[in-house]
Amino acid sequence: MMKFATQVKKYREQQHLSQEELADQLFISRQAVSKWENGDGTPDLEKLVALATILNVSLDELVLGQVSSSTIEKNPEKTGLTGWDFFARYWWVIIALISIIGFWLTQLFRG
Repeated sequence: MMKFATQVKKYREQQHLSQEELADQLFISRQAVSKWENGDGTPDLEKLVALATILNVSLDELVLGQVSSSTIEKNPEKTGLTGWDFFARYWWVIIALISIIGFWLTQLFRG
């Protein structure tokens, strides 16, 4: 657990936060942050996620000390659907429309 303790302190100092400031953002006591940094305790999962967000690091970096080699794109660019992609995704709508139009045309020309 010493890796986590050193990571918390390292990333807290990189963000120029005191233990008190970090504790205030997490709604906990300064002593809790001190325990984490000394390796005497660990946060629960909810606090761990909030801590990673505040320190602007991934959970892997914070807990394991591993810098992720790949980044996840938050908003990948959407590409337009080609005709075949559209048909593959919405074939049932096209068939339903053809059926409705065919039924309507047969009723129209019967009477």
